[in-house]
Amino acid sequence: MGLLDILLGRTKPVAPDLDQLFALPSAAVTLEAAASFTPTGRGAVCFATVEGAAFEQTHREVQALLDADAERDGPPVELRRDDFGYSWLVSERVPEQLPQLVNDLHAVNSSMEVNGFGPQLLCSLAGFQDTAGRSLALVYLYKRGTFYPFAPLPGAEQRRDNALELRVKATLSNDLRIEQDLNRWFPLWGAPGL
Repeated sequence: MGLLDILLGRTKPVAPDLDQLFALPSAAVTLEAAASFTPTGRGAVCFATVEGAAFEQTHREVQALLDADAERDGPPVELRRDDFGYSWLVSERVPEQLPQLVNDLHAVNSSMEVNGFGPQLLCSLAGFQDTAGRSLALVYLYKRGTFYPFAPLPGAEQRRDNALELRVKATLSNDLRIEQDLNRWFPLWGAPGL
C-alpha cells in the first residue's frame, strides 16, 4: 500500500483465507455450551450466478470429489438458485458430521477458486438450530475472510433476531474471526442450507 492510498483512506482488500472454515467445529462446541445451538448438518456456498460450460465442468468436478466420500448419505452437492438471483451449492450431512460439512464447503470454495470463479464467490454458511426451533447461520464472507451470525426470527417475514446475533458475536469472538462492521452482516433471507 502506497502513501497515496493511506492519504486517500484506501485499503487493500483482505485475501480470502478458506482455512478459517476449519474453525467452525470448535466454534460449534462453544455455541452449544453457551447458547444451546447445535449443527443442522446443512451448509451452502453462495456465488454470483455463473453460466456456461466452464462452470458446468467445475460443478461436475465438485460433485465427483464429494461423491468419493463413502460416508455421505444422499446427494453430495445440490445447485439451487434463490429469489434474488444468486446460486447456492448446498451440502447436507447428518448433524454430527460438522467437520465433514466444513470439508465439503472448503472443497466447493477451493474448486471454484482454482477454476477461476473466485471473484463470483460471496459467502458460505453452516446452519444451526436450538431446542426452541430458532435457526442460526454462521456466515463466512469470502471477500472479507470473516464470519458473522445471521438469526432470522421464526415466523416473521424478513426480520432478524439482532440481540441473539450480538450474543453469538460475543460468544464466538475467541473462536472465529468475527466481522466487526455490522453493516456487512447481510441478511440471507431464504438461503438454502439455513
